[in-house]
Amino acid sequence: MARRTRGTSAGLDRERIAATAVALVDRDGLERFGVRRLAEDLGVDPMSIYHHIKGKAALLDAVSEAVLAEMPPGADDAAHNGDDWREIARHTAHLYRDMAYRHPRVFPLLATRAQTSPVALTALERLLTAMREAGLPDQVVADAPMVLFGFLNGHLLARTGEGPDGPSPVPEFDTETHPTMSALAPLMTDFGSMTEFNRMLDMVLDGIQARADRQASR
Repeated sequence: MARRTRGTSAGLDRERIAATAVALVDRDGLERFGVRRLAEDLGVDPMSIYHHIKGKAALLDAVSEAVLAEMPPGADDAAHNGDDWREIARHTAHLYRDMAYRHPRVFPLLATRAQTSPVALTALERLLTAMREAGLPDQVVADAPMVLFGFLNGHLLARTGEGPDGPSPVPEFDTETHPTMSALAPLMTDFGSMTEFNRMLDMVLDGIQARADRQASR
C-alpha cells in the first residue's frame, strides 16, 4: 500500500487505528507489533498515528479497549442476568472467555495491563453494584475483581497461549512416582473445555460467597 506523506490524515481516527492494530496483532502477534508495521498496514507515515494516539503505551491500551468493546454493554446482558451478582459475574466471565478465544494473541495485553477504559469500568461497576446490593461485605466486594479476573486471566492465558492446536493434553503420570496425580488424571481430560471452565468458575464464585458468609456471621 502506498504510504501518504507526513501530516496527511488519510481519514485516520482512533477507532480505525485501533481496529487495524488489533488485526495486525491477531495476524502477527505482539512480539512483531510496532508503530512502523501498523503505519504500513494503514498506508500512512508513522507520525500520523501519533496525532491521534500519543505513544506506544496508549496504542496498546487502545488495542485492549477495542477487543473489550466487543463485549456487549451492561444494558444488553441485563436481560440475561437480572440483578443476581453471580449470574452477572458468570455472564461477564463467558463474554471475556469468548473474546480471549477470538483474540488469543491480543489477550496477554488484557492479562498484564491495568484495564481502565470506559467499557471495562462499566462492566466492573455493574458487577460490584450488584454485589453490594446483595449485601456482601464491602471488603469482599473490593477484593472480588482481583479474585475473579486473577482466575480468568491465568486460566485463559494457559488455554489460549499454546498455538493453533490449543492446549496440550494432560500428560500421563507414573503411578509409582506420582500416584495421586495418576489417580486424578481421568478427571482432567476435559482440560480447556467449557465444562472445565464452568466448574472452575463456580469454585471461584462459591469461594467469594463463602467468604462473604463468614464475614457476615462474625
